[in-house]
Amino acid sequence: MRFYKLPTMVWVLVPLLLVAGASAAGSARKAHTADMHWWKQARFGMFIHWGIYSQAAGYWHGKPIKGDGAWIMDKARLTRKKYGPLAGQFDPVDFNADRWVELARQAGMKYIVITAKHHDGFCMFRTRATHYNVVQDTPWHQDPLAQLARACKKYGVRFCVYYSVQDWHSRYTLPAVGEPDHGYPRWQPMRFTAHGGAEKYVQYMERQVGEIIRQYHPGLLWFDNSVTRSWTTPRGQHVAGWTRHDASQVFHFVRRIDPTVIINNRLGYGFGDYKTPEEYVPPGGLPGAWETCMTINWTWGYKRDDHHWKSVPLLIKNLIRCASGGGNFVLNVGPTGKGVIPQPEVRRLLAIGKWLKTNGQAIYGTHRTPFAKSLPFGYATQKPGKIFLAVTRWPHRRPLLVPMANKIKRVYVMGFPQMQVKARSSPHGQLLYLPATMPERVAAVIVLKISGPPQPIR
Repeated sequence: MRFYKLPTMVWVLVPLLLVAGASAAGSARKAHTADMHWWKQARFGMFIHWGIYSQAAGYWHGKPIKGDGAWIMDKARLTRKKYGPLAGQFDPVDFNADRWVELARQAGMKYIVITAKHHDGFCMFRTRATHYNVVQDTPWHQDPLAQLARACKKYGVRFCVYYSVQDWHSRYTLPAVGEPDHGYPRWQPMRFTAHGGAEKYVQYMERQVGEIIRQYHPGLLWFDNSVTRSWTTPRGQHVAGWTRHDASQVFHFVRRIDPTVIINNRLGYGFGDYKTPEEYVPPGGLPGAWETCMTINWTWGYKRDDHHWKSVPLLIKNLIRCASGGGNFVLNVGPTGKGVIPQPEVRRLLAIGKWLKTNGQAIYGTHRTPFAKSLPFGYATQKPGKIFLAVTRWPHRRPLLVPMANKIKRVYVMGFPQMQVKARSSPHGQLLYLPATMPERVAAVIVLKISGPPQPIR
């Protein structure tokens, strides 16, 4: 190896250039960081699964089809030619974007996530990439995403969009079993056509995702593909042949267009800003950012015979459990083909909103519980200088033990300032002497004001 003598000016400039390059790289990394602040503050959102499958309502030719309503094309093993005409019947004359968003706001939800395209490939937005969309291929001829985006801005709710990686209608995809236009195809897991189908489909995805970002400016993109609980491997994907390169390409495409957009982790292979457990709340939560998505009955898309409604107490407790574990809770509604959110869902959302109106401080903008072990009486969240105890099991005739060394400066029941609560220190923590009667049917929140960070007793 030979060493050459460089001019003095070069030795001066090289370190400066290296520093400038490092600074630029740092700025680029910062610029490509999703805006997670609002999302972590929100804690509670509305999922909306709505499409032409809502018109079918879980039935095909008068016969009920088992399985999820949004999956009827797969569950009934329908070809594209049989399923496609549903678009001509889809005319949601009762749809009202303001009413939907106002309901979300009344429920205490801070964001909505609407299906722009589900697995069936039908697009619920204005797009130039395909005629198979709600504006061009239905008698309704309206763009619900545009109306919902405007309503969200009006009511102070964040607008977000779901987009399925799977697409049973695309010319670049094929069913797992059978042919797309004859026989009895089984669509899941979808596969790509030979000779560049995957590459062309990713280009189609990018075109549509670009339209969504530019037309509606969503705060979050909720991709749907991987269903494995590890979220980092190709196992459990809806799309056979979906590669790390495909996931990376779509992820970075979004980042280039709008670096502030939050992306969930279902592109797979570790790409994404947060994890998405489905239909369950992980005990104690998950490391990092996460969000449980859950149905309000047993189906994501509307089914007229699904009356297995989750109770209000269960839904409120699931929201509390998510916040206590440092996560969000996004709860699904399934509007009808006419554009109406079913009344059993409305009643449950309004009941949750009533609880949050009193106790929302214990949910919004909170951090995960400071206690490593589960609490026998309920759950905890925290903010600087405060601990919120959501008591779901009221300790009648005995004190409630909080396993922490901090002395309590003030204690009160949220929403019930007239209720007397006394606190006393013990070797095992702080003892709270509560009234005999639980003031809230589902969960009463006790607020503890403390000095310094929490000091749990293990």
